[in-house]
Amino acid sequence: MEKLTVVGSGVMGRGIAYVAALGGFRVFLHDVSQENLDKAKLYIEKEMTKSADRGYLKREQASQALQRIEYSSDLEIAAGDADIVIEAVFELMELKADIFKQLDKICPEHTILATNTSTMSPTEIGAQTSRPEKCIAMHFFNPVHKMKLIEIIRGLDTSDETVERTKEIGKKLGKETVEVNEFPGFVTSRMNCLIGNEAMNMLMEGVASAEDIDKAMKLGLNHPMGPLELADLVGLDTRLRNMEYLYKTLGEKYRPCPLLIKYVKAGRLGRKAGSGFYHYDK
Repeated sequence: MEKLTVVGSGVMGRGIAYVAALGGFRVFLHDVSQENLDKAKLYIEKEMTKSADRGYLKREQASQALQRIEYSSDLEIAAGDADIVIEAVFELMELKADIFKQLDKICPEHTILATNTSTMSPTEIGAQTSRPEKCIAMHFFNPVHKMKLIEIIRGLDTSDETVERTKEIGKKLGKETVEVNEFPGFVTSRMNCLIGNEAMNMLMEGVASAEDIDKAMKLGLNHPMGPLELADLVGLDTRLRNMEYLYKTLGEKYRPCPLLIKYVKAGRLGRKAGSGFYHYDK
């Protein structure tokens, strides 16, 4: 395993590229937008420099990692000889399926095709290819360079070899892994969406303020972040898409809170928009 390609240069994609470069992979980061690639490059260089300044990385280590990353808006160049491709685009099944169809034609037979989805079916995504046994889900967490876990989700046809190779990749990335049999929401998203949705319902009902709901969860239940803070970090539009998918597949208990829907309609999408359940300096 030498070349790792990331498709999608948003928050998750650039974070995966960052840790992959530090893990020793030759990394290609792909996006259809050159502007997005330029922003991702600036972010990765800034974060790498910041980590070196604070002593988390040696300067030589940071410099070598940056040299391992290449950026390309041409998918064939980025993924043509990859050992593993990790797709990290929006949580839209049609988009993911289309990307996997393209990758199946572009990539060598040995290439593992992974989706960084928090809720969607790797079986359905892998069925768009001629290699479902080499398709899998790798659910990373935000911020990728700080969060230690990757959920590895086995689709219906995913082979044992693919699972084991993916675990090895996770280890090389410096992460702990858990193996999950496919079911909507997996482990973490299924639990997290319930907790976050209930927090939103309590806020809407006037049970407590956003600050006090989050404080109660952090100090009373030892959560590192409050559920409303976390939703703002993830992005309220992303959380709504996740909730809608879980509501469709798992039923009534995942019905999205009306307040979440209202915030998304208003453009209050969380940190990235400057406001969500809290206000932020952009």
